[in-house]
Amino acid sequence: MIDGICAIVGRPNVGKSTIFNRIIGERKSIVEDTPGVTRDRIYGKVEWLTKQLRVIDTGGIQLADQPFRKEIEMQVEIAVDEADSIIFIVNGNDGVTNDDEYIAKMLIRSKKPVILAVNKIDDTHLINNIYEFYSLGVGDPIAVSGVHGIGIGDILDAVVKSLPAQKRKEYEGISSFSLIGRPNVGKSSLVNAILNEERTIVSNIEGTTRDAIDTPFKRDGKDYVVIDTAGIRKKGKIYENIEKYSVLRALSAIERSDVVCVVLDGETGIREQDKHVAGYAHEAGKGIIILYNKWDCVDKNMNTMNEIEKKIRNEFVYLNYAPILFVSAKSKQRIHQILPLIDEVHNYSNKCFK
Repeated sequence: MIDGICAIVGRPNVGKSTIFNRIIGERKSIVEDTPGVTRDRIYGKVEWLTKQLRVIDTGGIQLADQPFRKEIEMQVEIAVDEADSIIFIVNGNDGVTNDDEYIAKMLIRSKKPVILAVNKIDDTHLINNIYEFYSLGVGDPIAVSGVHGIGIGDILDAVVKSLPAQKRKEYEGISSFSLIGRPNVGKSSLVNAILNEERTIVSNIEGTTRDAIDTPFKRDGKDYVVIDTAGIRKKGKIYENIEKYSVLRALSAIERSDVVCVVLDGETGIREQDKHVAGYAHEAGKGIIILYNKWDCVDKNMNTMNEIEKKIRNEFVYLNYAPILFVSAKSKQRIHQILPLIDEVHNYSNKCFK
């Protein structure tokens, strides 16, 4: 169980990724031994003072010569919204910059706890460089060196101290499940089909669902919560850092779920990004169901289902335990089988892991 989430923010070239690697105790580029799990490690877990923390690495926030100011601001806004605390990295050799001041003002408005880490204080004679950063108004600066591992424990001490007194409230006695997948695979449409009502915005534009939306409902006398998540988009251009926070939201949804439904698009077929998305659920150790959506759009013959199932098993070797259900949110085909399958997977997971 994760006790808290902290996001590392700052402008480019201040050493965010180096400090991230120091905190989680491993290199950023990781080769996964499990076949089929290939993804970028933009997050990590660390235990510190008996607390389990999720740490998120982010892209640099830079204002100068940036044509996408709104997108840049969105990065910070989503980070502070989702995280319990923020590790704000600055460069002790550069002094306070306009970018640092801009980011600091946004963090102050967020009212979230901020840990100010002045990086690149590699020698003791540089310690006086930290004092000018008091002017940012986000608290006491901590002298650190990502390269040499100096001050990392002090950062983690401050993060743990800033955590909420109580753990986040979980759903007790209620079966919760989430739908994850890349954008436009039909997650929101599936939620609507399961609920049999229009509760979320459905659009063909990728990324329409930006937040993770919890919807409690009752079916056949049993309580459920379905968690719809923003699509996880392949990295690229200005969306790269924004989508990292979509991943963060998906990760939070996964952790709050008993069962995770990995949604694939029957119209476009399996993409490499689908493996990345599914890898998060697999690593979390949750019960998993693969929903092959848009089955109504697939040209079929007598062998199509068997052929696609075989392909899924080949592409997702590490999910050989996950049942596959071919569904259509549009025609409602096999939608009625989703909840019973969720119950079955949930019960099986409880027997195996509890």
